[in-house]
Amino acid sequence: MGITRLIVITFPAQGHISPALQLAKRLIGLGSEVTFVTTNFAYGKMMKSKPNSTPNGLSFVPFSDGYDDGVKPGDSTDNYQLEFRRGGSQAISDLVDSGAKEGRPFTFIVYSLGLNWVVEVANELNLPSALLWVEPATVFLLYYYYFHGYEDIIKNSISNTSCSIEFPGLPSEFAGPDLPSFMDATKPHSTKAIEIFKEQFETHDKESNPKVLVNTFDALEPEALRAIGGKFDLIGIGPLIPSSFLGGKDPSDEISFGGDLFQGSEDCIQWMNNKNKESVIYVSFGTICVLSKPQLEEIAGALLDFGRPFLWVITEKQYPEGKKEEDELSCIEELAKLGKIVSWCPQKGVLSHPSLGCFVTHCGWNSTLESLVCGVPMVAFPRWMDQGSNAKLIEDVWKTGVRVKANNEGFVERDEIRRCLNLVMEDGENGEEMRRNAKKWKDLGSEAVKEGGSSEKNFKAFANGIIA
Repeated sequence: MGITRLIVITFPAQGHISPALQLAKRLIGLGSEVTFVTTNFAYGKMMKSKPNSTPNGLSFVPFSDGYDDGVKPGDSTDNYQLEFRRGGSQAISDLVDSGAKEGRPFTFIVYSLGLNWVVEVANELNLPSALLWVEPATVFLLYYYYFHGYEDIIKNSISNTSCSIEFPGLPSEFAGPDLPSFMDATKPHSTKAIEIFKEQFETHDKESNPKVLVNTFDALEPEALRAIGGKFDLIGIGPLIPSSFLGGKDPSDEISFGGDLFQGSEDCIQWMNNKNKESVIYVSFGTICVLSKPQLEEIAGALLDFGRPFLWVITEKQYPEGKKEEDELSCIEELAKLGKIVSWCPQKGVLSHPSLGCFVTHCGWNSTLESLVCGVPMVAFPRWMDQGSNAKLIEDVWKTGVRVKANNEGFVERDEIRRCLNLVMEDGENGEEMRRNAKKWKDLGSEAVKEGGSSEKNFKAFANGIIA
């Protein structure tokens, strides 16, 4: 029997690529070969980060989605989806055909959420497939309930913020701001996105107890992982994050989707080395989020008011046409005296650094999991997608942080940001509880992926069914 060969394909964004790469590496660790199918643009980004770190057994097949220089503001979402599907389908078909002709066939496909068309392609090629869900199991359930009897109730809750909903298998009630933003028809991109999720669930409803690999672990979301057993087999195999977060030192962990990995990284860590234990505030809103200039000014004002050293990542995405003089923060000189503003930093090095005191985060699932596993309390500052749901879990279920409250215009003022920083950073009952809980989840996350841990056992049980 030859080596089992698998295909992994994801949407070309950091939140999809990072966990999918970790999944690929774990499959390789069990003796399989994995071909990672991605766009030319994403492949170029990953290879720029650290081109010589690809582990044995992992190969890449890039394809053109018609946007080889990346998607620009104003580009047609519908056209992009069509072109991505066209290019991705052809790449998978060509791979499977060449593998069969070589006598080294592919036997399984893993794909990330939003790519429900992969199931159709896999069925045409007579290959089994599994969904990699790169958000928490709780969010999977929220979408499941939306399409299975709760749509009107959810829409009412969104329009009436005083109304909250209790869902089967979820540990807390959810109000409108706690639900995925794509469920709110008034929000940008919601109509197209909810159609994609609807197609995803319609596809799976035709299957018998389909397997869904979830980037979470049993202790973190025990009820959610079991809530719809018999309809979906939700398998917690996370946290799918680099082993260096968990004490490992694998250089291939450094493959990322964000440009030159080492640009300024030593400078950031050296700067943190000179700060007191748990004194630094880390501020980052991920690789996609763009904030308004007034909101940036409020964050800047809060950091100055609070007076602690900070490391603030403001990505080049914030200035798509290049930074102009009018984009500069009004208090930039004062900020430079207190903290450090960079366009990129090595997040795992920052989150695991002893000088870090808290993480002001947009609550993307990758960042949330990384913060949990590093034992870092959070100021939750969600913007869209699943981030409001993640913030709800951070504050009310896992109790490792506090969520900012926006004003009536949806704007978070400096006094509110400072209030949250004070709750998390200052010595007091609230801050102590958050730090204790952060330490608890750090330990449980590490245990889950160790030999005999829940995620390690779940993953091996899944892999044994697909690896010869």
